Amino acid sequence: MQTKKKDIRALTKEQLRDFFVSEGDQAFRGNQVYEWLWQKSAHSFEGMTNISKETRDMLEANFVINHIKVDQMQRSNDGTIKNAVRLHDDLIVESVLIPTKTRTTACVSSQVGCSLDCLFCATARLKRMRNLNPDEIYDQVVAIDNESRLYFDRPLSNIVFMGMGEPLMNYNNVLKAIDKITSPEGLGMSPKRITVSTSGVPKMIKKMADDEVRFKLAVSLHSAIDEIRTSIMPFNATFTLADLREALEYWYAKTQSRITYEYVVWQGINDTQTDVDALVEFCRFAPSKVNLIEYNPIDDGEFRQASPKALDMYVTTLERNGIIVTVRRSRGKDIDAACGQLANKK
Repeated sequence: MQTKKKDIRALTKEQLRDFFVSEGDQAFRGNQVYEWLWQKSAHSFEGMTNISKETRDMLEANFVINHIKVDQMQRSNDGTIKNAVRLHDDLIVESVLIPTKTRTTACVSSQVGCSLDCLFCATARLKRMRNLNPDEIYDQVVAIDNESRLYFDRPLSNIVFMGMGEPLMNYNNVLKAIDKITSPEGLGMSPKRITVSTSGVPKMIKKMADDEVRFKLAVSLHSAIDEIRTSIMPFNATFTLADLREALEYWYAKTQSRITYEYVVWQGINDTQTDVDALVEFCRFAPSKVNLIEYNPIDDGEFRQASPKALDMYVTTLERNGIIVTVRRSRGKDIDAACGQLANKK
């Protein structure tokens, strides 16, 4: 019976070196293959041109490279690009390239579907089928970097984990992917250019702080009043705002890194002065900034963008209390690539 081939990118460089030694070859061969797998993002063993045909055949017999494939690419009127990414088991996730005049940002997915149940998010309507492996996250970044160079004549500058899935529910694989992305043996990107966005999993936020991560943290907040947050993000009944606040205080004490709150204002849900005042109070315990995000409908009309007057009230109140606030206009709405819209409609 034929043994199942191993995923070669699940091996560390040391394990690759040991494999070659066990095959009677030299350890440095493992370094060469590792470089092809990560720095050069090889899709096949056949493409590893500085390695002998015999060695490539041996690798082919023992291992597989589970490389992603961009199944479909859509381009928005505003330049945004959405990729439907096919995984080795034929499941699909989506990732997005968001260009501006000064930067190109990759929005990547960490799960097929999502573990959480936010009512305003299209991805949350998909059941979580599995976590992505580190190489599958890495490959999304490589694909978007290539597109950035091709279409915008510049390399990728930033990465946000704001695609499909809750990154902190796939913590180990996300950290391994970031380690590869930031390593000189991978893409060599600065961790300061990476933001991990979470809906708020307190114990994992504390673990991130303990692990001394160097990337930025964003929290998808949307209400600083428990009853309201639970009504739109039901998991808040388990991960309450008090628990979240304690975890974020711990994060700041350990990292001295400012927290970004992502916040959508909806008509009739969180568009009153009471809602703004609660947000101001929640922002006080640690240096933070608020991104007010334009809402992107997901068909049924239950959630509606608040009025410009309500948005102005948020901006004015936050600024009056010394809190940095930015109003973010959504990109890629015409191709369902904006925040909360990733749902594999195709």
